Amino acid sequence: MTVSELKTHLQSVDQLIFQQPNGQVVPLHFHITEMGLTTKHFVDCGGTTRTEAHASLQIWVAEDYDHRLSPDKLIGIIDMATPLLQAQNPEVEIEYQTDTIGRYGLDFKQRKFVLMPKQTDCLAKEKCGISMEALPLAVNTSDCAPGSGCC
Repeated sequence: MTVSELKTHLQSVDQLIFQQPNGQVVPLHFHITEMGLTTKHFVDCGGTTRTEAHASLQIWVAEDYDHRLSPDKLIGIIDMATPLLQAQNPEVEIEYQTDTIGRYGLDFKQRKFVLMPKQTDCLAKEKCGISMEALPLAVNTSDCAPGSGCC
């Protein structure tokens, strides 16, 4: 979901509900502690330089149980951070603390914002000799021979 899609969905709800991938709802007294543009500039295992950018929203839960963030207030937070997005409309990435800081994509289903698990991936499969048909659910790195250029 992009930032503009998030704002559109926020205008259609009267309360904010974020659901974790396991089905549990983030406690309703959560805070959005930051929003910004997160940019990752990297070289993949095939030697290609890449850049990814996400609008990062951090959800934090404190013990102030009376706190409730409204959709309008979240739109205001997004509007304050808009200059940081540099005229981009990036995908939204949610940071949320579970066992460690988790990073999630975002979807909207049944009037809830759903934290979507993110997966690692090899971005240079063709250089690694990995065919799409041969991909199991988790890539078996033992198939990558030394010197093959595979990660």
